[in-house]
Amino acid sequence: MNILEVKNLNVGFNLSEGYRQAIYNVSFSLDKGEMLAIVGESGCGKTISTMSILQLLPESACVKSGEIIYNNENILSFNQKQMQKIRGKKIALIPQDPMTSLNPLYTIGNQLLEVIELHQGLKGQEAMDVAVKALERVKIPDAKEKMKAYPHEFSGGMKQRVIIAMALACNAEIIIADEPTTALDVTVQAQIMDILKEIKEKYNISIILITHDLGIVAQNADKIAVMYAGRIVEYAENKKLFENPEHPYTKALLNVILDINTKDVQTIEGHPPSITDDISGCPFHPRCSSCMDICTEIDPCLKYVQGSMVACHLYD
Repeated sequence: MNILEVKNLNVGFNLSEGYRQAIYNVSFSLDKGEMLAIVGESGCGKTISTMSILQLLPESACVKSGEIIYNNENILSFNQKQMQKIRGKKIALIPQDPMTSLNPLYTIGNQLLEVIELHQGLKGQEAMDVAVKALERVKIPDAKEKMKAYPHEFSGGMKQRVIIAMALACNAEIIIADEPTTALDVTVQAQIMDILKEIKEKYNISIILITHDLGIVAQNADKIAVMYAGRIVEYAENKKLFENPEHPYTKALLNVILDINTKDVQTIEGHPPSITDDISGCPFHPRCSSCMDICTEIDPCLKYVQGSMVACHLYD
């Protein structure tokens, strides 16, 4: 059952040189209790696509068209007052940098209680109990005592747990995790992903995971959307995508590996296009070893191929 559906989303930026499109007809759905990973190189449009859901785009950005359906309503039409009832309460955000996500002047408890009072309407001991319980759910030891601590007393991983606890305290139905492990060491990364996977399964929370780490995706995601130059180029179930990728870009991403014998890294030739570049045809064609004449002229649409949705002329 779909809890969220993004339909034909188009987003652009008003730059000094004029309007430039960043997101092209992006569509995906999220089921209850499902983890959808959105992957791709930096600048491919992962964050802009998901920040559109929360209406947290930069001032120069604008949604040109599309729909974002949540609870059978197109929330793109909501004003800020309506969005405040959803943002944080129903759809929560775990941002990239846990170091700057908490106010250093207030205790962890104060910040948790503020969120609970705002979104749950609880006060006093009732709010305190909810806060402590949320910290316990993300495996913070001595949760009651940690309520008195300040953010600088917590490690990056512990801060990230607090942010996840805020989402749990508000009974969020969807969590958008934007590169939630980027600033953390490998051991802590695994712990944070274990927590996200556990709350997905235990509390039936839906998660959109934005990441470039395919190892994390392989172990945790149910579905995967691969983005390139503001477009979804492949969309498939986890097992299908890793065992039999269809798009040349997906195959290239999966081949970006370190050879432990030679210490060489196998990379993708060339660079992704910038938002200011004029693109003709398939945006991946300058880097694609399977490029044909049609690829330089026509941007392919997503089509059903062997269990995946793929945007590639190889399957015309």
